[in-house]
Order: sequence, then structure tokens, then C-alpha cells
Amino acid sequence: MPQITRDSLLTLEGYAKVRAQMRTEIMAHKKTRMVDLGEHVTLMFEDEKTMRYQVQEMLRAERTFEESGIQDELDAYNPLVPDGTNWKATMMIQYSDPEARRVALARLKGIERRVWVQVADAPRVYAIADEDLERETEEKTSSVHFLRFELEPASIAAAKAGSAIRMGIDLPAYTVVATTLPEDVRAALVLDLA
Repeated sequence: MPQITRDSLLTLEGYAKVRAQMRTEIMAHKKTRMVDLGEHVTLMFEDEKTMRYQVQEMLRAERTFEESGIQDELDAYNPLVPDGTNWKATMMIQYSDPEARRVALARLKGIERRVWVQVADAPRVYAIADEDLERETEEKTSSVHFLRFELEPASIAAAKAGSAIRMGIDLPAYTVVATTLPEDVRAALVLDLA
């Protein structure tokens, strides 16, 4: 799968000219890549397009135009682009009330390792979480995690053939039974597979 390269990025000036249009396009693109698991967990499945937008936004926000700064952003975000045998997602745990969030994050320790995906009747594939750094402490989990679901060839073939994709969470403190992905989300995720 393609990675984002320095040469494939727009300059700050070039990005400024297309930013509004690009934002509209990326918001529509993300709608078919989001999965809600229960009331408080959302997975945003990343791809080259979502990460390219993130890199461009970071470069814009930080006014970065030097090669080393651009490379730092590429090094940070390219690992979140799927490589053809996996799906990669940003998991967000969302509670609007700060006190409820504090209590929930303490109760949900380990949730990032209990999120699973299943293609057809293949075994569940549990997320490999936070490969960049540890996001859980003794007291609580983080409200944001980065997940990778590494798929077997049979699951990849089944997904490409149109089989159902289900997801869930089996943490006792937050259980989501098998949720079958809508067709538009399933079709978007299949595009990430080589």
C-alpha cells in the first residue's frame, strides 16, 4: 500500500489553496471509515488519505517547511497507514462529562487489547495496541489508542469476496457483542487490503 512521501505533499501555500475543499472531501471519506462500538467507543479506520490530511494539517498548524520537520511528521503518521494485510484505527473513548470520563478510564483499563474484528466465520482478530508508546498507566487507560488488526490471508480473501465483517469488545466492564459493519464501511475497509 502507498506510503506518504515528502514529494507527494503539497507546499504550505499549495495546501492553503485547496484546504477547504480537501477538508470537505476528507470528512465525507471518514464517514465510511468510522465504527461506533457502544455509546462511548469510536474507531476511525485510517488510510493513506486520512493520514495525508493529518500530515498536511500538522505541517500547516506548526508552519513546518524544513525537511527535518516534514520527515518527523511522515515518521509519526506513516505507521498508521495500513500495509495491505491489516486495518489500522484510532480508537477514541468519549465521555462528555469530565468526572464520568475519569471514572470510566479507570474502569476500562485494557480495553484497547479487547477490541476484535472477525471476517466471515474466521477466528476473531484482537487488536495490537499502541505500538508507538504505552498509553495506559496503573490508574487508567488513555482516551485515545492506536490499533492494528493483522489479518490472515483467508480473512483477506473472504473480505474481498464480500463476506460480513463484525467487530466487538469483550472487556467485562464494556462489552459490545458482534456488530456487523454496514456495507459502505465494509467496502471502504476492503480497499485497504492488498
